Amino acid sequence: MNVALFPDVVVNGETIPSAAIAAEAQNHSAPKDKPGIAWRKAAQALAIRALLLQEAKRRGLTPDPLELAPGRFETDDEALIRALLDEALVIAPVSEGAVRAEWEKDPARYRSAPLWDVSHILCACDPRDEAECAAAKARAVALLARLDGDAKGFAAAARESDCGSKASGGHLGQLGPGDTVPEFEAALRSLTEGAVTPAPVLSRHGWHIIRLNATAPGQVLPYGTVRPKIAQALEKAAWARASRAFVESLGQGAQISGASLTPI
Repeated sequence: MNVALFPDVVVNGETIPSAAIAAEAQNHSAPKDKPGIAWRKAAQALAIRALLLQEAKRRGLTPDPLELAPGRFETDDEALIRALLDEALVIAPVSEGAVRAEWEKDPARYRSAPLWDVSHILCACDPRDEAECAAAKARAVALLARLDGDAKGFAAAARESDCGSKASGGHLGQLGPGDTVPEFEAALRSLTEGAVTPAPVLSRHGWHIIRLNATAPGQVLPYGTVRPKIAQALEKAAWARASRAFVESLGQGAQISGASLTPI
């Protein structure tokens, strides 16, 4: 990105240099052919940060960094912004009626995790090694072409798998969300019962041929079980609305150039 094409941001006389915006832009998504979107998002984020820090200092707040993880603390700026929002935002407690009304919109949204009965064949390789990866893929494609489409045929082919599950016909047992690597799970979710992935699936372990033997959809959970989760979600939404309104109120009395507070 050509930084010279984009202006500095000035918030109430405080200049945020274009170099800082360029660095922040790396943290914001945008289409490859539209880098200006990432720039505008970064400029907006830094303008909001400046507004909040200016208000915190105007109120005479002092930073008291919290320990976020063992040995890792908030920066002074992060601590100031947290203290400001704690002081400025007043969030009404979520009522029981609001929680129940949200649940009643569609109780079926709240389910236990599904279970999948899965078998696979692994042609192991290091995906970073192009030659090794290509050879493993060719082997997986050849194995896939030999499958008969039923569980018995899959189990027979799985004897050539590089996974220890080959001793049980490639059977991995029952899996739930998060039990496998993301690439494997994504492919698994696209299958219907008895189906095999139409092409080998690459993961950090190599090429997989995956068969979904059966699926057990999650059960609808009772209100009492999901109530804390719904209440937490409503509280977060209320906090987000209040924080946006607070930033908007600061922006109304501010002089800002080079950035917009309008959602991008």
